[in-house]
Amino acid sequence: MLQAIRERAQGWFAWTIVILISVPFALWGIQEYLKIGSQPPVATVNGHEIGDRELSQRVQQSRMELRERLGRAYRPEAFDNARLRDQVLEDMIRSQLIVQRSLDMGLRAGDAQVQATILAIPAFQKDGQFDKAVYEHALSLQGTNSVQFEQRIRLSLMTAQLARVVASSEFTTQKALDEAVRLRRQQRSFNYFLLPLQGFKTDAPIAEKDFDAYYQTHQDAFRIPEQVKLDYLVLEQASTATPGDVPEATLRELYQTRLKNYQIPEKRQIRHILIALAANARPADEQSARDKIAAIRARIVGGADFATLAKEVSQDPGSASQGGDLGLVGRGVMDPEFERASFTLAQGVLSPPVRSAFGFHLIEVTKIEPERVRPFAEVRDELATAARTEQLDQHYLQMAERLGNLTYEHPDSLELTAQTLGLEIHHSDWLSRSGGVGVLASPKVTDAAFSEDVMSHGNNSDLIEIDEGRRQRALVLRVVDHREAATRPLAEVKGQITDTIHRERAKQSALEQAGALAKRLRQGEALTQVGADYRLVEQGLVQRDAAKEVPPEVLESAFKLPAGDAKGPSVGVVQLRDGDAAVVLLGQIQDGKLADLDPPQRKGEGRDLANALARTYYDDMIEDLRQRADVWIAPREQTHTTAIE
Repeated sequence: MLQAIRERAQGWFAWTIVILISVPFALWGIQEYLKIGSQPPVATVNGHEIGDRELSQRVQQSRMELRERLGRAYRPEAFDNARLRDQVLEDMIRSQLIVQRSLDMGLRAGDAQVQATILAIPAFQKDGQFDKAVYEHALSLQGTNSVQFEQRIRLSLMTAQLARVVASSEFTTQKALDEAVRLRRQQRSFNYFLLPLQGFKTDAPIAEKDFDAYYQTHQDAFRIPEQVKLDYLVLEQASTATPGDVPEATLRELYQTRLKNYQIPEKRQIRHILIALAANARPADEQSARDKIAAIRARIVGGADFATLAKEVSQDPGSASQGGDLGLVGRGVMDPEFERASFTLAQGVLSPPVRSAFGFHLIEVTKIEPERVRPFAEVRDELATAARTEQLDQHYLQMAERLGNLTYEHPDSLELTAQTLGLEIHHSDWLSRSGGVGVLASPKVTDAAFSEDVMSHGNNSDLIEIDEGRRQRALVLRVVDHREAATRPLAEVKGQITDTIHRERAKQSALEQAGALAKRLRQGEALTQVGADYRLVEQGLVQRDAAKEVPPEVLESAFKLPAGDAKGPSVGVVQLRDGDAAVVLLGQIQDGKLADLDPPQRKGEGRDLANALARTYYDDMIEDLRQRADVWIAPREQTHTTAIE
């Protein structure tokens, strides 16, 4: 069992933990829970405020996620600003409801559970083990501390319990499973042909009234948000100075001051045999386990091989097959009683029975690596690198201070500061509140650029530090041009509207032609005659997840069509995402049967159905909470959040 804990601190289990931690707080924000800062609320959920700053940050994050996910296909104008803002806010409201419901149900995460979760996160490990210095450094880079981070973990684990409670309450009946398999594994054959959109496009003139009507009903598509142009100075650590050679005496002095960093604590290679027992076991069960472990110890004392017995009788599935070997273990990762016994044993000595939270153990230490200090020669290069980094850090901080002071003392220009510090003045294109690219993508930049002091009063911004791990960057900006939000004039977008109307008309014509051809099929005409002008595709039996073989819209249509009957064949018409129309003629329907599946497949189908039902009930629970909650949302004109451009 102890070995299982060690193994689960790596691989998929650790990543699952990280995901569990990330999801609720990407939508919600721990700062608001801890009431850090003061900001105008955009909503309240049963009295709990959601602040404008959290919403702004989440909208910005959503914009960046969309841009990364879509890559070159990303088009800001394709996303409705107000709709995205509303969706993000609704996600935050629902996340807050989950937390509140979890608290109401008395769900909690204990200190031990929080500690185990943190120990299992790979980002906080060094050489495969939790490292406190790495942990604290990682938190500092994120702008948080251990108290706040542990609270995040606690709340994430707590809300995850709610999902498990709902999932564990669900069960499936045989009838439901039969029906699910019938539909999930159903196969259908069908024929179809496509009517390409290109064949229906024309250059027919468009009446002015149609231009006006489209323009008036699609104002959001032509909306230009408030924008600014910036001049800015960027200070980067790597460009502030070139580090010099570090004297040997300095390195040795640095070694002495950091000696504790080079101490390698004692480690022990341990093997054990476990007789599992619950922490709250009955006295009779505890006595039975104690008798078993005593009998095993007697066999070892009598000459039996420890490793052989461990494979035979140990109830730790993670280490039994290895002869009970747990590998090299340091302090702070094992059960307290197990660790205390392990680190007081002499090498090669068999322990008496040791009671831990997992049961009774017999422990033997097979190897001891004593505590030692890494010698100077071994860490000299590390010290030199650290010293040169400190040189760069110190020079960067001095330059950053000068940059901030000069731009504050000369608030109406960046010229003098640029000349004094040898920096280049950069010029941005038009930039909205949704941010730009590179250093201009930071919410700190847009917050400063659109602040009253910078945008309205024409002053330089304060020094803005951009957090990118070890890479230190700072900038100061000023607004050199500004334009209010406006709707692009009709004359400017007329070409775009022309293309759109022509495309919509072509799509409508393709769909109408497909409908006419489908009608002929229903009236009994042969498929080869009706579809003579198009490429016919004869699709054999496929399941509903065969989207790689068939256009997804065609596949969905085929699985929605009812079976044909004596009155005529079952025919459907569908439009594809690219505008092409399709006529679909349904053929054979072959239902899935539970009896045709082997036992593992049946088990998998049952598990999938239970999971699907659990997700449905979980979503229904959240929707019910939403309907019954006391939720207030500020009118949009009272908030300052700007959504995606």
